[in-house]
Amino acid sequence: MNFLLITTTCLLAICCTQIGAQDDYCFGKDTMRPQTRHFTSKTAYQIAKSTNMDKQYLVPGCTPQKIWILHRHGTRLPSKSTIQKAPRLEQLRDAIADNYRVKAELPDNALCNEDLIAIKMWKWNASITPDMENYLTGQGYEDLRGTAKTYQKYYPEVLVKDYSSDYYKFRHTDLQRTTESFKAFAEGLFGPNNAAKSDDIPEKDLLLRPYDYCQSWSSQNFKGAGSESAKFRNLPIWNQTMYDISRRLGFKYTLETEDIELMYDMCRYEQAWQVDRTSVWCAAFTADQVTVFEYEDDLKYYYKSGYGFEANSRLNCRAAQDMITHLGSNSMPNVVTYFGHSTGVQTLLNTLGIDKDEVPLLASNFNDQKDRKWATSRIDPFASNFLAVKYHCDAETVNKEKVIFFVNQDAVDLSWCKVGLCNWSDVLDRYSNLIDANCDSYYCGDGATAVSVSLGALLMTAIVYLINVM
Repeated sequence: MNFLLITTTCLLAICCTQIGAQDDYCFGKDTMRPQTRHFTSKTAYQIAKSTNMDKQYLVPGCTPQKIWILHRHGTRLPSKSTIQKAPRLEQLRDAIADNYRVKAELPDNALCNEDLIAIKMWKWNASITPDMENYLTGQGYEDLRGTAKTYQKYYPEVLVKDYSSDYYKFRHTDLQRTTESFKAFAEGLFGPNNAAKSDDIPEKDLLLRPYDYCQSWSSQNFKGAGSESAKFRNLPIWNQTMYDISRRLGFKYTLETEDIELMYDMCRYEQAWQVDRTSVWCAAFTADQVTVFEYEDDLKYYYKSGYGFEANSRLNCRAAQDMITHLGSNSMPNVVTYFGHSTGVQTLLNTLGIDKDEVPLLASNFNDQKDRKWATSRIDPFASNFLAVKYHCDAETVNKEKVIFFVNQDAVDLSWCKVGLCNWSDVLDRYSNLIDANCDSYYCGDGATAVSVSLGALLMTAIVYLINVM
């Protein structure tokens, strides 16, 4: 009996030493990793992109003729402030290791041994310095090279492999991540050492960065005191999530939110930098906890560039007009591709009425918005893109011209279109307010004034014409 008792005790001691506590969940062993699908604008494109395009791009009896693309840059490095704070994670790493030395005080859902070891071995890459903030990464380059190859596979008759400055029009913003994204996309289309060139960048880039020049937009409260985001961060679900994460890491107190968010950001960035590997910091968060972070982030984006403020819908007036003008023209170029940023993609979707929820996103309706349309993890990952394809359909007796809009390789299913396929005449009708708008005042005005200005300008043009005729 004594021998049996001693043997059992030894086995239990070995088991506890190896796993520390109950091995309920182990991120390092999880091949599905559902939380990595919910990293909002830091989600990896390979995780978020649709797999439905094979069934959606073919339109029987129709030939694709023109393409217009707005492409966000690929995966990037963090901001300067995050890079400067990153070494703090090594202090947190050591504190977590110290916490786990006292096995009896660990929670039931403690980190598994594999995740704990991975965190203990983590080191910040000191070669990433503040002067490299927001730079495109190697994975980011592949993101754009890959999307170019994908779209060329589906539309070889439009995205031809021989570059011509008459046939192709490219433009990007004045930052490293969009400049390199353009180069990567061009390489995907034309191969390395190609001759592709982009248009000159204007000093005031109202097409790709209109938000930089709209004071009324920048003054909107999307995350400050009183915002829905701030309200959500004061709710019990947020505070409980902060406590649960702290407890799982072995702390007897709730960590500062800034520290938890730093771990979360490093998890998101590292996971996007190397999609086929796991970030050790993701082990700190369960899938349910990540959806709480995701909703708080979506609240910020919903009011910053989504449907939270009506003025957001007018911000990308010029890009919408540019798209419609391009698709409606019979002249070159046949392909227009712009490389911009998250706010540009989101406000364009807003302008076109894509992914609009019937019920606004609020701090108070988290539980009711699990299936929301405005989910930036899906619509705006790294390398997010909006693609518009114009078709000519000889088989049709009427409405020979049609359009499909794609968001991240998934056809947009608008209520006034037929399973994603829209009549061109309906596009012109639906977006007539944008076509007629004077974007100089409309994009950063109150809407009504801008339209009246545009109509007034048209009236004045007509009067001048009549005078000249007479």
